[in-house]
Amino acid sequence: MAKKNVLLIVVDQWRGDHLPHLGFPQLRTPNIDRLCREGVTFRNHYTTTAPCGPARASLLTGLYQMNHRAVQNTVPLDARHDNLGKALRRAGYDPALVGYTTTTPDPRATGPDDPRFKILGDLMDGFRSVGAFEPAMDGYFGWVAAQGYKLPPNRNDIWLPEGEDAMPGPTTRPSRIPVELSDTRYFTDRGLTYLRGRRGPGWFLHLGYYRPHPQFIAPAPYNRLYDPAAMLPPVRAASPEAEARQHPLARFYVEEIMQSSFFQGAKGRGCDLTLEQVAMMRASYLALMTEIDDQLGRVFAFLDETRQWDDTLVIFTCDHGEQLGDHHLLGKIGYFDESFRIPMILRDPSRAADPTRGRIVEAFTETIDTFPTIMEWLGQPIPRQCDGRSLLPFTLGGVPGDWRTEAHYEFDFRDVFYSKPESNLGLHMDACSLAVVRDHEYKYVHFATLPPLFFDLSRDPNQLDNRAEDPAYAPLVRDYAQKMLGWRLRHAERTLTHYRATPEGLEARA
Repeated sequence: MAKKNVLLIVVDQWRGDHLPHLGFPQLRTPNIDRLCREGVTFRNHYTTTAPCGPARASLLTGLYQMNHRAVQNTVPLDARHDNLGKALRRAGYDPALVGYTTTTPDPRATGPDDPRFKILGDLMDGFRSVGAFEPAMDGYFGWVAAQGYKLPPNRNDIWLPEGEDAMPGPTTRPSRIPVELSDTRYFTDRGLTYLRGRRGPGWFLHLGYYRPHPQFIAPAPYNRLYDPAAMLPPVRAASPEAEARQHPLARFYVEEIMQSSFFQGAKGRGCDLTLEQVAMMRASYLALMTEIDDQLGRVFAFLDETRQWDDTLVIFTCDHGEQLGDHHLLGKIGYFDESFRIPMILRDPSRAADPTRGRIVEAFTETIDTFPTIMEWLGQPIPRQCDGRSLLPFTLGGVPGDWRTEAHYEFDFRDVFYSKPESNLGLHMDACSLAVVRDHEYKYVHFATLPPLFFDLSRDPNQLDNRAEDPAYAPLVRDYAQKMLGWRLRHAERTLTHYRATPEGLEARA
């Protein structure tokens, strides 16, 4: 049987509600719209953790964070875990990767002087880089310099506004770097170089993009594509102080997130952005999305021209979301859905999937389902370690009768070199964790040592009113705490638990 092709598109920091197919008409993404028309779009798709490193560990291992335990950027991923790259190699593929996985290596498999411990993250074992971004963006910056562009002494200053020496915050001015040298163009060129060099079917390409990750500034002409006055206002409490009163962790992030992480050279706190500044930031965010869509059009056109489009499984997804000013917050943090709900579009090219094209799935799905989906489509065994399940039944018109009825995600807020919530809150690092269970009606947030949160989503969809201490909600808080406990027990690490020693020898149960 001929090998199949897989194009796994992984963008960075793209909110799950920002898809025209799901009712977000402000955004122009004709190529992603095509993918939605020809595939299945999952409305309630969640990353199981954030930020980038933990989220990508879950995406590529199929494991909840409680099992892979790469709990923060810079925290190592245990070398014993299987992953998509390794599984594809067992299936005879050479898994190519454009972009990054933000993986810190297992220190037991190398030494303390390994240079990979001096950067935010490196490449996950099993994949072969065909377009590097990390470490420290050398692949991208080297490409920019090779095009004849003179890099400034501080290379990140290419994301300052054109003609300005500092970026006071959100702006409609374009970035200094021209659009033909943007990182989005770089990733696309690397992906197309790989595809053009192929000699037939049987390829896998992880096509990663850095955007719409900060810095939130777009190159010309995208910087003028969206009118800030047309942007939706943020969902938030009346003031940062009111938002901070909801919970100690909310207080930390409201008070400590700085604009400089999102706007090159900016000063001040993120929570101090005005409504006008939030609108400019959102316009830039959409512009970066449209730039990605235009570049994906080049990739899709190549697959059309070479008659590979109808032989290729295409997945469009993300690592995590973005607060974008909601709840007076920026980034991918805490327990709000804006940070954890992400896009998932699945285009199965087989004729059997024709009846479901354009379908929107309302069921709860999670990033850990990606690995099993790819393996099933390739006709390969799904590793027992995987906590997720294949999404292919949804492309064939079915919904498994025992499919999950809620979404779960986790977040670890121990200190890393660029953020110190652990120290601020006076907690031990192993107490800096939370887990969320949410369905269409309620949401429960459990902390290792801090007070819980409970939201009645039917009455309070914006999650501004914590009902955890309200006696009227006590039975529901108990029920959802029990759901959380049952979820953790069902998904405890199980790689070897199906084996049995018997008088006749080793037995493996299905």
